[in-house]
Amino acid sequence: MLAKAITQSVQAKPKDQLRFITCGSVDDGKSTLIGRLLHDSKMIYNDQMTALERDSAKHGTTGRDIDFALLVDGLEAEREQGITIDVAYRFFATERRSFMVADTPGHEQYTRNMATGASNAQLAIILIDARKGVLVQTKRHSFICSLLGIRHLVLAVNKIDLVHYSKETFDRIVADYVAFASDLGFESIVPIPISARHGDNVVNRSGNTHWYDGPCLIGQLENIDIQSDRSGQAFRFPVQWVNRPDLDFRGYAGSVVSGSISVGDDIVVAASGRTTRVRRIVTQGGDLSCAEAGDAITITVEDEIDIGRGDLLARPTERPELADQFVAHLIWMDEDQLVVGRNYILRIGSQTTAASITAINHRIDVNTREHLAAGTLGLNEIGFCNISTARPAAFDPYEVNRRTGSFIVIDRYTNRTVAAGMIARPLRRATNVAWQPVAVGRKERADLKNQKPCIIWFTGLSGAGKSTIANIVDQKLFAMSRHAMLLDGDNLRHGLNADLGFSEVDRTENIRRAGEVAKLMADSGLIVICSFISPHGAERDMVRSLVSKEEFVEVFVDTPIEECARRDPKGLYSKARSGRIRNFTGIDASYEAPIRPEIHLRTMEQTPEQMAQTVIDVLMARAILGG
Repeated sequence: MLAKAITQSVQAKPKDQLRFITCGSVDDGKSTLIGRLLHDSKMIYNDQMTALERDSAKHGTTGRDIDFALLVDGLEAEREQGITIDVAYRFFATERRSFMVADTPGHEQYTRNMATGASNAQLAIILIDARKGVLVQTKRHSFICSLLGIRHLVLAVNKIDLVHYSKETFDRIVADYVAFASDLGFESIVPIPISARHGDNVVNRSGNTHWYDGPCLIGQLENIDIQSDRSGQAFRFPVQWVNRPDLDFRGYAGSVVSGSISVGDDIVVAASGRTTRVRRIVTQGGDLSCAEAGDAITITVEDEIDIGRGDLLARPTERPELADQFVAHLIWMDEDQLVVGRNYILRIGSQTTAASITAINHRIDVNTREHLAAGTLGLNEIGFCNISTARPAAFDPYEVNRRTGSFIVIDRYTNRTVAAGMIARPLRRATNVAWQPVAVGRKERADLKNQKPCIIWFTGLSGAGKSTIANIVDQKLFAMSRHAMLLDGDNLRHGLNADLGFSEVDRTENIRRAGEVAKLMADSGLIVICSFISPHGAERDMVRSLVSKEEFVEVFVDTPIEECARRDPKGLYSKARSGRIRNFTGIDASYEAPIRPEIHLRTMEQTPEQMAQTVIDVLMARAILGG
């Protein structure tokens, strides 16, 4: 009986949980299958059933029958279109196991949503419409599942009733799929003929497929071995919070993501290399002698060593990688393209650091798995990229540990998650390249000039007056016998940056090069005056990070765009508005005004001479200019 096979109640003894995902092409029946599982597992309350019957009459696609897909497709847009847009999570349980299932979109433009659902799954159900066979999106989702570390598949050939329960059709589809997926690294692929609408082989074996002798779907989900996937993994404990309620207690709270640890075991802080020993393992229910993967605990240690949020604890004999450069697969999830060289925020577990994508080795065509040259990544595209972090990060390769080998990339200004990544391996710096010590340093060179080195960075729209004010500042410093150098964006494009265009990638590289040149000049003791539109805060912050805090002065030349266009000293605004110039800041490319510049010049309120003097006054107040 079904009631004996499936129960909605949670048993007294703890159950393990299987996290799985349903994916495949549009209209293959993913939501209907989950709805069927929820219905047959008695997870639908009476009021929900009444609402389902009403919604089936209004939005359903199954005639007079109940449309089980509507149990999962909760958004109105999804119900009206009959598709899944968002990732929907549902829970149910049988006597043997509990389940968390993610129903993901089938449309290509929602690939990022599918990747989100797959990132935490242990098994994937790949649905295929028996009438259509293996499609492009079937291959796309299978490749992403493989990339994200899913090792177990159920190949659910759905709507088998619409091909008259044909064994020949089923065998042909299975053969086609296995031929495609043979080199994707899946440990198991279990094909099952099903009809999600009618329940064939979903919970009970169907008499309509007498030729099939494999498991039904729920049987496979109950019996698949997921414990072995985590066995043998090294102990990893990301510190999420330092718990210090009083002077007598200091503990480090978090969840064990892999492996196990016991009281008295030696542990190491991955970043610093400092070692200590576990004194206590504290939980809300009392102390434990041992903790394993999935346990939320607080660890106290025997020695007074520096441990903080973001640190990764491990065993001294099983240390993770520690590097500030690595190569990773990156799934781009934002409407705005990736910009090579731009500063982003990277988060690995509880670690957060500034980072940049330094190179795209290749983009992957997920349909053919071909490697293609690329200068950027767009929405839903996947690339194999080199990444550099501001400080060394502790991690494991993704294929070794999915929890410590995955990361997200966050835009510094919008705070949007723009990408998800899977680390392949660390990149080692060339061992034959080292800093060459110099006898005369920047301080000595600056003292000789009776000044402190600094970078004065003018930013603003084209025509705002940056170059005019910067030139006056340069003249004033020269008159004061100060040693300065003026770097103008237009001038650098005649030489150093002559090979760069005006795409977002090239503009980022333009600022990166200018910043490195400015740093070298500051190292020689100069006051470096830089005049660049530099429209993005991330690039300006990148230059700021090259020198100490007191050596960077950001000057925002604030001029309304209407005034800039009225001046139009180079005729650029009229060309941009007529379409003769592309990617022009303020017209079809954005400008991110500084949030907290050191100097804010409002050009409609003062003359260029007065604003230049304001800059000099700030330099005097900061003791940049000696006596």
